Amino acid sequence: MNMLKLSNLGLVLIAVSLLPPNAPAKGWPVVRHFDKDHLYRVALPMGGIGTGSVSLSGRGELCDWEIMNIPNKGSLSGECEANGRSFFAIRAKGAKSDVARMLAGPLNGWEYLNAEGQPVPQAGLPRFGETSFDGAFPFGVVHLSDASVPLKVDIRGFSPFIPGNSADSSLPVASLEYVVENTTDEPLEVSVVGFVRNLVGNNGYPRGWSFKSIAYANGEKDNRTGRREADGLKGVMCWSDGVATNSDAWGSIALVTPDADGKVTLRESCSPNDWYNSILDFWDDFTDDGELSPRPVGGKAPPHGGLCVKKVVAPHAKTSFRFAYTWDFPNRYGWSKTVVGNWYSKLYADAWDAARKIVPRLPELEKRTLAFVNGLVSEDVPAEIKEAALSNLAVLKSQTVYRLPSGHLMGWEGVYDHAGSCGGSCTHVWNYENAVACLFPDLARSMRDVEFSYAMDPATGRMDFRVQLPLGSKRTGSTAADGQMGCVMKVYRDWKICGDDGWLKAIWPKVRKALEFAWAEWDADRDGMMEGSQHNTMDVNYWGPNPQMQFWYMGALRAAEEMAKAMGDADFAKTCRSVFAMASKGVDGQLFNGDYYEHKIRAGHENDSFQLGPGCLVDQLVGQQMAHLWGLGDLAEPTHLKKTCES
Repeated sequence: MNMLKLSNLGLVLIAVSLLPPNAPAKGWPVVRHFDKDHLYRVALPMGGIGTGSVSLSGRGELCDWEIMNIPNKGSLSGECEANGRSFFAIRAKGAKSDVARMLAGPLNGWEYLNAEGQPVPQAGLPRFGETSFDGAFPFGVVHLSDASVPLKVDIRGFSPFIPGNSADSSLPVASLEYVVENTTDEPLEVSVVGFVRNLVGNNGYPRGWSFKSIAYANGEKDNRTGRREADGLKGVMCWSDGVATNSDAWGSIALVTPDADGKVTLRESCSPNDWYNSILDFWDDFTDDGELSPRPVGGKAPPHGGLCVKKVVAPHAKTSFRFAYTWDFPNRYGWSKTVVGNWYSKLYADAWDAARKIVPRLPELEKRTLAFVNGLVSEDVPAEIKEAALSNLAVLKSQTVYRLPSGHLMGWEGVYDHAGSCGGSCTHVWNYENAVACLFPDLARSMRDVEFSYAMDPATGRMDFRVQLPLGSKRTGSTAADGQMGCVMKVYRDWKICGDDGWLKAIWPKVRKALEFAWAEWDADRDGMMEGSQHNTMDVNYWGPNPQMQFWYMGALRAAEEMAKAMGDADFAKTCRSVFAMASKGVDGQLFNGDYYEHKIRAGHENDSFQLGPGCLVDQLVGQQMAHLWGLGDLAEPTHLKKTCES
């Protein structure tokens, strides 16, 4: 029953993408609530697939500015961190009230334990006393309140995520809406302001003590911030005249508002000060009258932008203040030594151009994103599964993935705080991933094109398990048994999802060649048992038959059989069926020990490092899992499979 429900959930992931764009939005769904004491590591990444992101922290700050082509975790870790200097604040003025607060909840006690008494950026600004967070990716809401403040504020952050529409899910935008409730009996003059430090040139790595020493090749003096207004938008854009134009941190950032029902004021710089006190100049200006005084860039003035919206909020009423960040950083390197670029950057001249093209569409994109999330949340499955299904999709908005200008989706194995981990769209690591195929089938097929058109030697069928960049670079000849067999299964999966026989026909000769490579490298006698040296996702080589490779191999044989039938390749289908029958019989007869399937080490390799032998391998049934998900059935005796799962 649980497997059936999981399968139904997978169907929902596909089906909800077909909901109409104007499906009614009845508020944002919630799959997890976090109270004030459990927010320290909560952050919602906002951005597009392959664009990088900026995150809305659980208590309201903007953190993890990862928009410049590399990861950048922990950007709230010190007052001198440039990336932590962008924030929002609010001021309320009435006959009985005049109060200003940073739009964030309180610090944790341990955060004050830091060198020089500067635990996090803006630590000295007044904050709200109470906060909580509700989320259902890609939506998150921070709730702020304080007994001494005549307002309640909800910070609503999201970015578009629309299954079946990879283009609209790959937009460099972070949408922020500040919903302000007046809790008093008098009208209040309310201003919401965003302060944006010009970060261009500072992607957070390498690190140093002072902001100027880590940020720019030629110092802040060559960075520029200017006001922009067009197409119903007002805002500021940040760029640089000093950062090398081939740097991955060269580009632009824009902060804009589409609000037309309030007074908008801007500023383009702050007073120069060698002690990092530009925020004081900004704060004094804002809190004086709830507006920003124009201050053009000149001399040594730091190029920090400010964007303020001022409105009157009636007693016990709510009003929204809408903002959005957009960005454009075209010079992605990935795991290449040369620039390979970004798909999204082809669409925009700069961050302001991105804002003009994206921000007016946000209401429509929000409705379509809600259609997906509401469809999933309404399913009759445990809450833990809903949260896992949604929250893990956040990886697609991280620097783990990116899209080449050709549109191909590329992926690291993961990311460290300030660098990608293990590049190459590693075949055996990406075998474990099904979300892209379910939600964005075109992107999944682009990964198959990389594997079979660029990573595989067309003469031998040997597939590099890490593809080199730029695409078309020389292959390394390093293959992984589980990775290559999994790629065969993924073609079957992607074909079943898209239903495009023409796509399968074009790629089928390469898929057949990839499977035939197993008969030259690992199963030369075609008795169905993988032997020899089998590199795999454990980053070691297993010698001799083992369940991990066997189940991927058997799944590939079954997938190839079905594809061969569809392609009219009857003889090959028959061969695959024959070898599979021997493999299934062999894995039960030779590897099953009564409790689970074990590794039979090839003679002469008993003392080789990392041979598993009789150990109970955690991943022995991953190929079987894939076979179950995509309708290929049991690859071995069902009672043995059940016992293995229990073991």
